[in-house]
Amino acid sequence: MLGKVVEVIGDTLKVKLDVNVYELDNLVGKNVIFEEVSRKLVGEVQDVDTGYLKVNLIGQIENGRFIYGSIVKPSFRTPCRIISNEEMNIIFQNAPNTNSISLGTSVVYDNYRIGLDVSTFFSNHFAILGNSGSGKSYSTSKIIQSIFYEAKDSIPFRTNIFLFDAYGEYQPAFNDIGKNNINLNYKVITTNLRSNEYPHLCMPFWLLGVDDIALLLNANNINQIPIIEKALKLVGYFTKEEEYVIDQKNDILARSILDIIFSGRSPSETRNKLTSVLTKFKTKDINLEVSLTKGGWSRTFRQCIYVDESGKFADIEVVINYLEQFTQNEFELTLPDGTYAYGLKEFELALEFALISEGVLTSDKVFDYSNALKIRLNTLINSDYANYFNYPTFVTKEGYIRELLTATNGRKAQIINFNINYVDDRFAKTLVKIYSKLLFDYMATLTNRASMAFHILLEEAHRYVQHDIDLELFGYNIFERIAKEGRKYGVILGLISQRPSEISETAISQCSNFLVFKMFHPKDLEFINSILPNISSNLINRLKTFHSGTCITYGTAFKLPAIVNVDSPNPGPLSQNVAINKVWYVKSQ
Repeated sequence: MLGKVVEVIGDTLKVKLDVNVYELDNLVGKNVIFEEVSRKLVGEVQDVDTGYLKVNLIGQIENGRFIYGSIVKPSFRTPCRIISNEEMNIIFQNAPNTNSISLGTSVVYDNYRIGLDVSTFFSNHFAILGNSGSGKSYSTSKIIQSIFYEAKDSIPFRTNIFLFDAYGEYQPAFNDIGKNNINLNYKVITTNLRSNEYPHLCMPFWLLGVDDIALLLNANNINQIPIIEKALKLVGYFTKEEEYVIDQKNDILARSILDIIFSGRSPSETRNKLTSVLTKFKTKDINLEVSLTKGGWSRTFRQCIYVDESGKFADIEVVINYLEQFTQNEFELTLPDGTYAYGLKEFELALEFALISEGVLTSDKVFDYSNALKIRLNTLINSDYANYFNYPTFVTKEGYIRELLTATNGRKAQIINFNINYVDDRFAKTLVKIYSKLLFDYMATLTNRASMAFHILLEEAHRYVQHDIDLELFGYNIFERIAKEGRKYGVILGLISQRPSEISETAISQCSNFLVFKMFHPKDLEFINSILPNISSNLINRLKTFHSGTCITYGTAFKLPAIVNVDSPNPGPLSQNVAINKVWYVKSQ
C-alpha cells in the first residue's frame, strides 16, 4: 500500500504516503488503485513529493471491465496501491481475443505491451497525426501488418482497405501479407504510366457523375454545373447509333438552331454561327445540304441561309418552318444510366453542343463562365492525364469495384494501394475525391446496409480533406459526408496527416480514435488540445519531446489514453530520412 486519501477536490485526490518515496520507482504517469468493497477506482499519478501523491481519477474497474470517467469518489482514508498486471491488462486491451493486436510498449511501464482492439478501432473513423518523420507511416504499416500477421482462428479475408499513397512509400510494406496464405493479397495501382510492374490507374469515364466531372474540370462557378449536367444528358446522343436516337437528336439540334436564328444577331453573324454548328453537328434530316421545299421549288439549307447584298436571308422562313416540325415531340433529357460506354471525346462533343444549346453563341455572359470548361476539357484530353480515363472495355460500377478488389493473380485483394505520386497535387485531390465518392455511393446503395466494410486511408489527408468550394458548388463535401454518414454504410475514413489544423474540422471531429505523434507547430498543438478534451495540457506539451514512433493513443479503441512506443513494421515503408553521411561524404584521396 502507498498510503490513504486525505483530500478530495473534484477529480483530484491527495494521498498521504505511508512509504518512503525514494525507495520506489518513478510514479508520475503511472496508475494506482483505490480499492473499495464493490469496486476499484483507477487514478493516474500527476505529482509526487516527499509526503504526498497528487492523483487524478480516470475511471473504475467493475466485474472485470474498465469504465472510463470518474463518477464515484473514494472515501477519506481509502487505501491507495500500485496497479497490478492483471488490472493493467483489463485497461490496456491485453485480454486474449482474436480482435486484439499488439501495438507496442508502454512508455510509462517498462516492457509492458499495449494492445489495440481491431473491431473498435476500425469500426469508426480514425486519425493518425504527427510531424513528418514522427512515425505515422511506420505505425500505419505496423497496424495493418498486424491485422494479417497476428490473425489467429480466422483470417481477415473480407477486408477492403483502399490506401491513397501520396508518395508511393507503402508499396514494399505489404508485399508479404499473403506469404502464409494465398487467399490474402495486396494490389498496387500506380499513376506511373511508364511502369510495367503494376497496373495503371484507369477509371471508366462513363462512371463519373456531374459532380465528378465538375471536379475534373476544376469548376468554380455554380452556373457551370447545369452545363455539365446538360452535356452528360446529351452524351448518349453522340455515343449511340443515330437510328436509335434520331428523333431526340433532331429535336435538340432544331431547338438550338432556332435559338440562334431568334437571337437578334445580324443575318451575316447568324449565318456564320449556323454554318459553324451544322458543320460539326448534323443528322440525316438536319444538315447544310438537306433539301427544303417551298411552292414547288427546292433549295438546300445552305442556300436558304445565304445573305444577299442587301443583308437579308434568302429564305429564313422556310428554314424555321422546316425545323419546327422536329420540335413537336416533348421528351425529357436524362442522365446516363451506366449501361453504355463513352469517353472524353464523346463528352467533348456533348459539352460543345450543350454550350450551344445554353446560349454560348448568343450571350457573352454565358460565354465567359462556360468557355472555361471547354478549354479545361481540351487541355485534359490532350494531356497524359487522359490515359487515366481510357478504360478498354465496358464495365458497370459494380463490375469495376470488383475489378479493383481483384489482385493480379485473380484472387481477392484485401489492400488496394493507389500510388498517386506521379500526378500533381490538384489532380491527385480530384482523383481521391472521385474514387471516395464512387466507393461511398456504391456502399450507400447496397440492399443489406453495412454488410461489408470499405476503409479509405488517406496519406497526407490535409491535401484532400479540406473545407473547400465543394460545399458551395454541390451542397456537400464528399469527405465530410463520409465522416458524418459513412459509418452506417460501412465506409470508414482513416486520416493520416502532418497538419491536422488544415483538415476539415467537420471531418476530423467525427474521428473516434487517434494516434498522435510528435508535433511542434503551435496551431496544430492547439488543434489537438481542442479535439482531445480529456487529454491533459501536460500530456499535450510532451508531444514536442516525443521520439519517432512514440504516440498518444486515445479514443473508443483505447480504454485509457496511453503513451506508446509503437513497434516497427517489417518490412517498413519507404519513408526514411536521407542518410547524409552516405550521400555527402567520400573518402579523401
